[in-house]
Amino acid sequence: MFKFAIPAVAALGLIAVAAQSRATDSAPETAASPAMGWHLSHEGPMAKLAYGVANSDQLALMMTCEPGQAQAVVYGEMQPASPRLIKASTQAAAIDPLEGGLADEARIPLRAPVLQTLARSGKLAVEGDAGHFELTADTEEQRLVEQFLAYCGNDTV
Repeated sequence: MFKFAIPAVAALGLIAVAAQSRATDSAPETAASPAMGWHLSHEGPMAKLAYGVANSDQLALMMTCEPGQAQAVVYGEMQPASPRLIKASTQAAAIDPLEGGLADEARIPLRAPVLQTLARSGKLAVEGDAGHFELTADTEEQRLVEQFLAYCGNDTV
């Protein structure tokens, strides 16, 4: 009986060790993907308001401006759904720093109702290749939008 029990216990022990080491080596399959959200940053005098994953190149929408400008430049696969959006397709296309290809650039007035709604209620209607939908901002993100709009519209900063 011992001749059978000892190898069986040893085999079960090896299986347990192998299963445990495999579980610690692999990443959990249920790990949530990084959260998308609104982020504000400054690069010199330029302010950047982006919707995407923080500290990454995963951006769906980015708006840039400098103090005193009446408009923000919009980049990305999504753009605000606004009749005031001015497509820059008639101008020479710039290289998109995120993708390396041509940038899909547009401009939008800082006072456009769609941007004011984002700051006030946390909702931005957008459109892109995937269709029309809405990006949302929580209370803290709404403050970032307000800061972006105030910074860009202020020519004394």
